[in-house]
Amino acid sequence: MGIAEKKIGLAVVTGASSGIGFELAKIAAAKGYDLIIAADEEEIKDAAAVLRRMGANVDALVADLSTLEGVDRLAECIEADGRSVDLLLANAGRGLGKGFLDQEFAEARRVIETNVLGTVYLIHQVGSQMRTRGAGRILITGSIAGFIPGSYQAIYNGTKAFLNSFSFALRNELQDTGVTVTCLMPGPTDTRFFERADMLDTDIGQSEKDDPADVAKVGFDAMMDGEGDVVAGWKNKFQAAVANLTPASVLAAQHAKMAAPGTAKS
Repeated sequence: MGIAEKKIGLAVVTGASSGIGFELAKIAAAKGYDLIIAADEEEIKDAAAVLRRMGANVDALVADLSTLEGVDRLAECIEADGRSVDLLLANAGRGLGKGFLDQEFAEARRVIETNVLGTVYLIHQVGSQMRTRGAGRILITGSIAGFIPGSYQAIYNGTKAFLNSFSFALRNELQDTGVTVTCLMPGPTDTRFFERADMLDTDIGQSEKDDPADVAKVGFDAMMDGEGDVVAGWKNKFQAAVANLTPASVLAAQHAKMAAPGTAKS
């Protein structure tokens, strides 16, 4: 069956050109939501074409969401639509491998600005409107990486630790307002993340990964149910539980074995 004839609201999805974000957008489209999707690459237009073939009304925006200006452009697109945002799926993110001192600082800074600055700025704008209206759902893509000191992925894991913590705090602040906040915490997922992060020569980059469609469904369902957080996949649930009981120094050493350059098994 196609998507519902009656449009039931507006969903905004960032990082929707591929991977988990694209799958989240597909689920929203199939459930009858109109869409505003954004990413920092032209492929967002291809994603929009697929979603339109599903029957969805879609506006696609190419914008650098690591900058305040890029987020402002998205906010202007939302305002031009003239409707309130029912679902905000803040999924845009960026990774970076190798040792911190071996990274170009401009690249490390962009990871921080995409994952943290751009995400919280967008949530501040859209979340304020939701609170005023007394309704809305926010899904933040965190990660189980946020539970682990990420040797050779230190900036990325640090930003996800921030998002995991931020989501719980924001959820508490918004209780009884009609606005829910859910944190999706996936593990390694079969997307272009490890290619873009220059981590294909690592053990984790070559390991078996979760299906982004499965991860997206877990997160979307949790958001619609008003859950506070969800870890996608039983292996990741186990890893998250173990991480809470393991000394940080041990976790850092374990992560190094997976993420250090040249650790990929032949």
